[in-house]
Amino acid sequence: MSPRAPEGGAWPFQDRSLGQFVDDMLAVSAPLYRDLPWRGIDDPYAVLVSEIMLQQTQVVRVERFWRRFLEDFPTIDALAAAAVPDVLERWQGLGYNRRALALKRTADQCAAENAGCLPATYEGLLALPGIGPATAAGVMAFAYQQPGLYLETNVRAVFLHELFPDEEQVSDRVLEPLVRAAAFHPVAAADLRRWYYGLLDYGAHLKATVPNPSRRSASHSRQSTFEGSRRQKRAWVVRRVLAAPEGVKATQVLVDLEHTEREAGRPEVGEELFASIVDDLVSEGFFRRVGQVLVP
Repeated sequence: MSPRAPEGGAWPFQDRSLGQFVDDMLAVSAPLYRDLPWRGIDDPYAVLVSEIMLQQTQVVRVERFWRRFLEDFPTIDALAAAAVPDVLERWQGLGYNRRALALKRTADQCAAENAGCLPATYEGLLALPGIGPATAAGVMAFAYQQPGLYLETNVRAVFLHELFPDEEQVSDRVLEPLVRAAAFHPVAAADLRRWYYGLLDYGAHLKATVPNPSRRSASHSRQSTFEGSRRQKRAWVVRRVLAAPEGVKATQVLVDLEHTEREAGRPEVGEELFASIVDDLVSEGFFRRVGQVLVP
């Protein structure tokens, strides 16, 4: 189901009306506006690329990649026609490479089934690979100006800071009706871009100036250290295989990875962990295995 406008009683704060909250947020966020290249555009595909890139990645890094990615793959059809290794190569440096594969699969599906266009409904977007509720709501708000439940980390920080300043372990189930109520308020809904851009900018400001309000969310978890992690080794293997267009023996990749780990002062990977990583990457579509050779 699409996110719906809240029914009566969804705003429980007696000392601060919904209208006052919306006015306050628009006022406090106005001077914090960030003129980012993916803002104020009507291309749903370009908006989707920005939303996917911004997942777990700082804005300053995304700014360096978004334009370049769209120059290489300006449309859904262009991305669908591209080879997976080329897409992954353009993604290198952003991390979380699964996002690139999901975006590629979305393009493949839309090119094959929807004439190279993204669906114009929340339900249609949600059915595509790698698109969750927040991403679908973001595309609906920023590309189509349609209100919905866009609850991402900066938005969450604002609601926690403003409405639950002294509470810990606040559940998203508590926040969701409030975020939805605000989005459907006539003043916010009149310009969804302005409303959600403001929340994003204010949330980013809060994280830079006060203890991160998101830490008081029940869904908050500290990101694990990248260096030495399985995720770091996965990323290294992907880069190593992509650097060999004709393919490279798995045994050579393991030798090179072990050398890299020793140089970094980390323990050896071992054949079992390496085989598990390669199996996962092959099954996820990052590269192919032809005999003993890994091929982009």
